[in-house]
Amino acid sequence: VNKCIYPKLPFPSNKGGLEKRFIEWVDKDTKVEAFCKIHEHRHDFMRRPYLKADGMPAQYSPDFIVRTETDVYIVETKAQSALSDENVLRKQRAALSWVDQINALQPHLRMDLSWSYVLLGEDFVKNWESKGMRASEALEMARLRHRDEPTQSTMF
Repeated sequence: VNKCIYPKLPFPSNKGGLEKRFIEWVDKDTKVEAFCKIHEHRHDFMRRPYLKADGMPAQYSPDFIVRTETDVYIVETKAQSALSDENVLRKQRAALSWVDQINALQPHLRMDLSWSYVLLGEDFVKNWESKGMRASEALEMARLRHRDEPTQSTMF
C-alpha cells in the first residue's frame, strides 16, 4: 500500500476478503491522506474497554484508522450477518463514547480534525465500491451519528 507507514498490511487468510477489499479501496482514494490496519497486539493504544454481553470485561480494537483532510475515521468492518450481534453493538457504543471524548478536546489537540466511528457491513462496501464511490465519501456517509445530529442539510 502507498498511504500507510507499513508498506504491507496483513489481513486474515480465512474470511479476510472484506478487509483486503477495504484496504485496496482506501489506498486508491485520492481524498484519503493516510490509513492503517490496526493490529490488536501491536497497537495497544487503540484498544477500548467494553463489557461483553455476558457481563465480562473485554478489550476492543477497531480494524482501521483512516485520515482525510478534515476527518479521522475509526473503522470496523463486519460480515453482514454480524452487524446486529450484541457484542458488536457494545463495541460500537464504546467506540462512539471514545470519539466523543476525542472530539471534546481542543481542536489543536486532535490535529484540528473531527473524529468519527464507522461500522461497515460487507454489502455496503461491495455495493458502493462497485458503483465507483470513493471510500472517503462512503465513510462520511456511513459514519455513526448521534440521534440529535442531522444526517444531511435540507434546502427548506
